[in-house]
Amino acid sequence: MEYTFDAIVIGSGISGGWAAKELCERGLKTLVIERGRMVKHVRDYPTAMLDPWDFQHGNTKTCTMIEENPTISKHYAFDESTKHFYIQDALHPYIQEKPFDWIRGYQVGGKSLLWARQTQRWSDYEFEAPKRDGFAVDWPIRYNDLAPWYSHVEKFVGISGNRDGLPNLPDSEVLPAFEMNAVEKYIKSKINRHFPDRPVIMGRCAHVTAPQTVHTEQGRTKCMARSLCQRGCPFGAYFSSNAATLPWAEKTGNLTIKTDTVVHSILYDEKAGKAVGVKAIESDTKREHLYKARIIFVNGATLNSNLILLNSKSSKFPNGLGNLNGLMGTHIAFHNYRGRITASIDGFEDQYYFGRRPTQVFMPSFRNVYKQETDFLRGYMVAFSASREGWSKRADGIGSTFKEALTEAGKWVVSMMMQGETVPIKENHVRLSNDKSDQWGVPLLITSIAYTENDDKQLRDFFQEGVKMLETAGCQDIVTVDQHAIGYRNPGLEVHDMGGVRMGNDPDTSLLNKWNQLHHCKNVFVTDGACMTSTGNQNPSLTFMALTARAANYAVDEIKRGNL
Repeated sequence: MEYTFDAIVIGSGISGGWAAKELCERGLKTLVIERGRMVKHVRDYPTAMLDPWDFQHGNTKTCTMIEENPTISKHYAFDESTKHFYIQDALHPYIQEKPFDWIRGYQVGGKSLLWARQTQRWSDYEFEAPKRDGFAVDWPIRYNDLAPWYSHVEKFVGISGNRDGLPNLPDSEVLPAFEMNAVEKYIKSKINRHFPDRPVIMGRCAHVTAPQTVHTEQGRTKCMARSLCQRGCPFGAYFSSNAATLPWAEKTGNLTIKTDTVVHSILYDEKAGKAVGVKAIESDTKREHLYKARIIFVNGATLNSNLILLNSKSSKFPNGLGNLNGLMGTHIAFHNYRGRITASIDGFEDQYYFGRRPTQVFMPSFRNVYKQETDFLRGYMVAFSASREGWSKRADGIGSTFKEALTEAGKWVVSMMMQGETVPIKENHVRLSNDKSDQWGVPLLITSIAYTENDDKQLRDFFQEGVKMLETAGCQDIVTVDQHAIGYRNPGLEVHDMGGVRMGNDPDTSLLNKWNQLHHCKNVFVTDGACMTSTGNQNPSLTFMALTARAANYAVDEIKRGNL
């Protein structure tokens, strides 16, 4: 069966939702194809208001859950309250040539229901990095190209934070920030005094702290600081496709959502010299459908977008749609999250804090920003937080004495982590299996992605500098942990995988142009993480959204000019 639309968007997650919103607002009849089930805002958040004692196992990860889902269960947000928003490992296999944790959530909204909601803009120090340092290829855009689209997205999303005036972390359009607690303020003061090149700021996050008109029009309200976000937010306080972009698109009357439908490939018309539609398969019945459109946005999340494009073969493109240079699927990169540091600090026993703040304290990258100054490329962002030991601490006694001991706040503890930029290399790649397919006849994806020596050096520097900063602040009992060394953190677990269909100026060395169009198939746009030429050290979702909004509006303008 065939169906015709103005535009098709593959995927309904953070970038797919933005593509749908922008295209529908501009008047295009738009089909969003989602391989998972329907999730409606509020209605389909079954655990959002439950307490720990409402769960059979106290909202933990049981041995059975871990045994049945050895990969997905590694994710920090996976537990009894969220497992329905994750795939089941056995139903969606892939081939790990090197250990890689592919975290996926197949439903309307995708991983926008599960993301950590941290939002920072890139600067030209990130966009110019590949050209300056001689890796990957030069980005075809700079900060000024994206700045108005960052603002466009931020005003709609609602970003809590401060205007910090930092050259390598440009200011966002912000709502009131959350506050640091007493210990965090103290550590900040010590770092500011002894390390003046390392500003400490409150995290910027996609939470509505003071609803503006645009947020109330979306039906969203103020964040309650519950930090139960991954269950789905019934207040709509944190941004997701379900709470914001998809309902907004639906109000236009131009949106159609097709759920439980697996995209097999994009179909290319040799004579017309363009893509004409999408071959898709109903997940339950295995019935095939052809959906036609003038433009196609590929937003299946990084690895799935690579898979779909690699599987979109024709006489002109035997190795994947637009893949004449053979680079599709290569130069996959991610963020280096391996390093963790814990410590304790004396004093402040008379201080506490309110609520469960949904963000941490951040320190923008201070390594290799203005010039190359270490034996590794690029740098890392630092995040830390301080809290009182509480329910998790050990207590002596029995009966009322034991319970009273548990309710007393313990000592202050500090946790610090790194978020490092990894350098894309050709060897880190994905490709299709030649002989193994999933239940819908789609070739399995092979992941061949690993850490590099550059990542190891970056980790050691974080440990050295992190310990130094915590010691300066008077912390004790400092412990460093390389999570990869203890068998926990493979690449992929940070869910910041990027690349494979990178942007660039030269069709011989890149797949997409500055408008996110395939160089060799101009009516196909890729605006999720697959399009990224490099990774920066910032959380990536804000940049995905800005790139998507920019590309969608360009696509509509090109249609009106008669160029698409």
